[in-house]
Amino acid sequence: MGGTSPCASCKLLRRRCAKDCIFAPYFPSDDPHKFAIVHKVFGASNVSKMLQELPLHQRGDAVSSLVYEANARVRDPVYGCVGAISFLQNQVSNLQMQLAVAQAEILCIQMQQEPVAATLPASQMLDHHQYQDHDQKSLLLSNTHDFSNIPQYVSSFGSSSNVIQDPLKRESLWT
Repeated sequence: MGGTSPCASCKLLRRRCAKDCIFAPYFPSDDPHKFAIVHKVFGASNVSKMLQELPLHQRGDAVSSLVYEANARVRDPVYGCVGAISFLQNQVSNLQMQLAVAQAEILCIQMQQEPVAATLPASQMLDHHQYQDHDQKSLLLSNTHDFSNIPQYVSSFGSSSNVIQDPLKRESLWT
Protein backbone atom coordinates (compact mmCIF):
# COMPACT_ATOMS: atom_id res chain seq x y z
CA MET A 1 0.00 0.00 0.00
CA GLY A 2 2.82 2.36 0.47
CA GLY A 3 3.26 4.99 3.11
CA THR A 4 -0.32 5.94 3.99
CA SER A 5 -2.05 3.12 5.84
CA PRO A 6 -0.67 -0.39 6.24
CA CYS A 7 -2.81 -3.34 5.24
CA ALA A 8 -4.47 -5.50 7.88
CA SER A 9 -1.72 -8.11 7.75
CA CYS A 10 1.09 -5.62 8.23
CA LYS A 11 -0.83 -3.99 11.09
CA LEU A 12 -1.34 -7.35 12.81
CA LEU A 13 2.24 -8.46 12.22
CA ARG A 14 3.51 -4.97 13.21
CA ARG A 15 5.66 -4.45 10.19
CA ARG A 16 6.05 -1.78 7.55
CA CYS A 17 3.72 -2.29 4.58
CA ALA A 18 5.79 -2.28 1.40
CA LYS A 19 4.50 -1.08 -1.97
CA ASP A 20 4.53 -4.63 -3.31
CA CYS A 21 2.92 -6.20 -0.21
CA ILE A 22 1.18 -9.36 -1.38
CA PHE A 23 -1.50 -9.02 1.30
CA ALA A 24 -2.50 -5.38 0.69
CA PRO A 25 -4.99 -5.93 -2.19
CA TYR A 26 -6.80 -8.71 -0.34
CA PHE A 27 -6.64 -7.70 3.32
CA PRO A 28 -7.49 -3.97 3.57
CA SER A 29 -6.81 -2.09 6.77
CA ASP A 30 -10.52 -1.52 7.43
CA ASP A 31 -11.14 -5.27 7.90
CA PRO A 32 -8.46 -6.55 10.31
CA HIS A 33 -10.52 -9.54 11.49
CA LYS A 34 -10.36 -11.09 8.01
CA PHE A 35 -6.58 -11.44 8.08
CA ALA A 36 -6.44 -12.24 11.79
CA ILE A 37 -8.54 -15.36 11.41
CA VAL A 38 -6.68 -16.51 8.26
CA HIS A 39 -3.37 -15.92 10.04
CA LYS A 40 -4.56 -17.83 13.11
CA VAL A 41 -5.51 -20.92 11.07
CA PHE A 42 -2.97 -20.96 8.23
CA GLY A 43 -0.15 -18.64 9.29
CA ALA A 44 1.02 -15.54 7.42
CA SER A 45 4.00 -17.28 5.83
CA ASN A 46 1.89 -20.11 4.39
CA VAL A 47 -0.73 -17.70 3.06
CA SER A 48 2.00 -15.61 1.46
CA LYS A 49 3.49 -18.69 -0.23
CA MET A 50 0.06 -19.80 -1.48
CA LEU A 51 -0.71 -16.39 -2.95
CA GLN A 52 2.71 -16.10 -4.62
CA GLU A 53 2.21 -19.44 -6.38
CA LEU A 54 -1.11 -18.36 -7.89
CA PRO A 55 -1.68 -16.15 -10.92
CA LEU A 56 -2.99 -12.66 -10.10
CA HIS A 57 -6.50 -13.35 -11.43
CA GLN A 58 -6.98 -16.30 -9.04
CA ARG A 59 -5.70 -14.70 -5.84
CA GLY A 60 -8.96 -12.97 -4.91
CA ASP A 61 -10.88 -16.24 -5.09
CA ALA A 62 -8.14 -17.99 -3.13
CA VAL A 63 -8.34 -15.39 -0.36
CA SER A 64 -12.13 -15.77 -0.23
CA SER A 65 -11.71 -19.53 0.09
CA LEU A 66 -9.07 -19.14 2.80
CA VAL A 67 -11.31 -16.79 4.78
CA TYR A 68 -14.25 -19.19 4.46
CA GLU A 69 -12.19 -22.21 5.48
CA ALA A 70 -10.57 -20.32 8.37
CA ASN A 71 -13.97 -19.25 9.72
CA ALA A 72 -15.27 -22.80 9.38
CA ARG A 73 -12.15 -24.19 11.11
CA VAL A 74 -12.55 -21.80 14.03
CA ARG A 75 -16.19 -22.81 14.47
CA ASP A 76 -15.58 -26.52 13.93
CA PRO A 77 -11.90 -27.44 14.43
CA VAL A 78 -12.44 -31.09 13.49
CA TYR A 79 -14.49 -30.90 10.29
CA GLY A 80 -14.13 -27.30 9.16
CA CYS A 81 -16.00 -26.48 5.98
CA VAL A 82 -16.56 -30.19 5.31
CA GLY A 83 -18.94 -30.16 8.27
CA ALA A 84 -20.86 -27.24 6.73
CA ILE A 85 -20.98 -28.98 3.35
CA SER A 86 -22.18 -32.21 4.97
CA PHE A 87 -24.88 -30.33 6.85
CA LEU A 88 -26.08 -28.67 3.64
CA GLN A 89 -26.09 -31.98 1.76
CA ASN A 90 -28.20 -33.55 4.50
CA GLN A 91 -30.55 -30.60 4.43
CA VAL A 92 -30.93 -30.89 0.63
CA SER A 93 -31.60 -34.60 0.98
CA ASN A 94 -34.26 -34.01 3.64
CA LEU A 95 -35.91 -31.31 1.56
CA GLN A 96 -35.92 -33.56 -1.52
CA MET A 97 -37.61 -36.26 0.52
CA GLN A 98 -40.20 -33.79 1.80
CA LEU A 99 -40.80 -32.61 -1.77
CA ALA A 100 -41.30 -36.19 -2.98
CA VAL A 101 -43.78 -36.82 -0.16
CA ALA A 102 -45.64 -33.60 -0.98
CA GLN A 103 -45.79 -34.59 -4.65
CA ALA A 104 -47.13 -38.01 -3.67
CA GLU A 105 -49.77 -36.35 -1.52
CA ILE A 106 -50.79 -34.07 -4.40
CA LEU A 107 -51.04 -37.07 -6.69
CA CYS A 108 -53.10 -38.91 -4.07
CA ILE A 109 -55.51 -35.99 -3.80
CA GLN A 110 -55.76 -35.76 -7.58
CA MET A 111 -56.50 -39.46 -7.78
CA GLN A 112 -59.19 -39.19 -5.11
CA GLN A 113 -60.83 -36.36 -7.06
CA GLU A 114 -60.92 -38.50 -10.20
CA PRO A 115 -62.79 -41.67 -9.11
CA VAL A 116 -63.37 -42.68 -12.75
CA ALA A 117 -59.64 -42.87 -13.40
CA ALA A 118 -59.09 -45.20 -10.44
CA THR A 119 -61.45 -47.79 -11.93
CA LEU A 120 -59.85 -47.73 -15.38
CA PRO A 121 -56.83 -49.88 -16.19
CA ALA A 122 -53.61 -47.99 -16.71
CA SER A 123 -53.71 -48.36 -20.53
CA GLN A 124 -57.22 -46.88 -20.78
CA MET A 125 -56.29 -44.10 -18.43
CA LEU A 126 -53.62 -42.94 -20.89
CA ASP A 127 -56.27 -42.60 -23.58
CA HIS A 128 -58.69 -40.95 -21.16
CA HIS A 129 -56.27 -38.25 -19.96
CA GLN A 130 -54.31 -37.35 -23.03
CA TYR A 131 -52.79 -34.07 -21.85
CA GLN A 132 -52.14 -34.84 -18.19
CA ASP A 133 -49.18 -36.44 -16.50
CA HIS A 134 -49.85 -40.05 -17.50
CA ASP A 135 -46.67 -41.74 -16.34
CA GLN A 136 -46.98 -40.84 -12.65
CA LYS A 137 -50.65 -41.75 -12.40
CA SER A 138 -50.38 -45.03 -14.27
CA LEU A 139 -47.35 -46.02 -12.22
CA LEU A 140 -49.19 -45.21 -9.01
CA LEU A 141 -52.32 -47.07 -10.13
CA SER A 142 -50.45 -50.11 -11.33
CA ASN A 143 -48.56 -50.44 -8.05
CA THR A 144 -51.31 -49.90 -5.49
CA HIS A 145 -54.87 -48.77 -4.98
CA ASP A 146 -54.50 -48.23 -1.25
CA PHE A 147 -53.77 -44.56 -0.55
CA SER A 148 -54.65 -44.71 3.11
CA ASN A 149 -51.03 -44.91 4.28
CA ILE A 150 -49.79 -41.87 2.34
CA PRO A 151 -51.33 -39.18 4.57
CA GLN A 152 -49.85 -40.93 7.59
CA TYR A 153 -46.44 -40.97 5.87
CA VAL A 154 -46.79 -37.32 4.89
CA SER A 155 -47.71 -36.21 8.39
CA SER A 156 -44.49 -37.65 9.75
CA PHE A 157 -42.56 -35.17 7.59
CA GLY A 158 -44.81 -32.24 8.30
CA SER A 159 -43.25 -31.20 11.57
CA SER A 160 -40.38 -28.75 11.64
CA SER A 161 -38.49 -31.01 14.02
CA ASN A 162 -37.38 -33.17 11.10
CA VAL A 163 -35.47 -30.28 9.54
CA ILE A 164 -32.00 -30.01 11.02
CA GLN A 165 -31.41 -26.63 12.60
CA ASP A 166 -28.20 -24.95 11.46
CA PRO A 167 -25.95 -24.05 14.40
CA LEU A 168 -23.92 -21.80 12.06
CA LYS A 169 -26.99 -19.95 10.77
CA ARG A 170 -26.64 -16.99 13.10
CA GLU A 171 -23.22 -15.97 11.83
CA SER A 172 -21.82 -15.91 8.34
CA LEU A 173 -18.72 -17.93 7.58
CA TRP A 174 -17.45 -15.07 5.37
CA THR A 175 -16.89 -12.58 8.16
